[in-house]
Amino acid sequence: MQNKKEINAGILIIGNEVLSGRTQDVNTSTLAIWLNSLGIPVAEVRVIPDDESIIINTVNELRKKYSYVFTTGGIGPTHDDITAESVSKAFNIEYGFHKEAFSILENYYKPGEFNEGRQKMAKMPVSANLILNPSSGAPGFYVENVFCLPGVPSIMKAMLGSLNNLLVGGEPILSETINLRTVESEIAKSLTEVQNNNSEVEIGSYPFFKAGKLGVSIVVRSVDKTKIDKCNSEILKFVKDKEIEIVER
Repeated sequence: MQNKKEINAGILIIGNEVLSGRTQDVNTSTLAIWLNSLGIPVAEVRVIPDDESIIINTVNELRKKYSYVFTTGGIGPTHDDITAESVSKAFNIEYGFHKEAFSILENYYKPGEFNEGRQKMAKMPVSANLILNPSSGAPGFYVENVFCLPGVPSIMKAMLGSLNNLLVGGEPILSETINLRTVESEIAKSLTEVQNNNSEVEIGSYPFFKAGKLGVSIVVRSVDKTKIDKCNSEILKFVKDKEIEIVER
């Protein structure tokens, strides 16, 4: 993996069902929250179809840009699950039965249940490292800095814990939220001034609608708690000056 001053990640959501809207993507949120907790900010997210050439090209592009790449989807037993073969081609590694993965699945299923479809889940880059699956047996895998996980949210989430010790992150990214009964236009100028005074802190504003009333959540993010506190105090000062109500979400 390339040495990078900044440790970051890209997320690649693979699946026609996500693009069509039939399946709602919740994996991006799960991965981003987990990665942020490890001090690995997510720099980019893409959603792409089950198309071999697109998967190969996108994996090769992202793995050169980011410290880590996480793919979800396309490693199951059906004909349109082509992520594992596509990643093999991206790295120019033989695609076939992974001995350890085959053994795990063979032991997982009862005699006679390990059919051809399920055997397909043991096919991947033959030299890949496995990501163990405590939920449904079928392992994910990683090659260099590309980590391939299943698309089913509950299964994917259950597999993340085994990766904690593999990833090298920075300081965990902290965040605090202030919810205001106001509109963005009312605070835009003041918020810009606070952001300009605190360039190392990321400030976002997000409108919400609750109980028939509009509000704005201000989210302050940084690896440094003292910088968040300084930012918050500047925000609370203009909130007080403008007599804006602070609300609970």
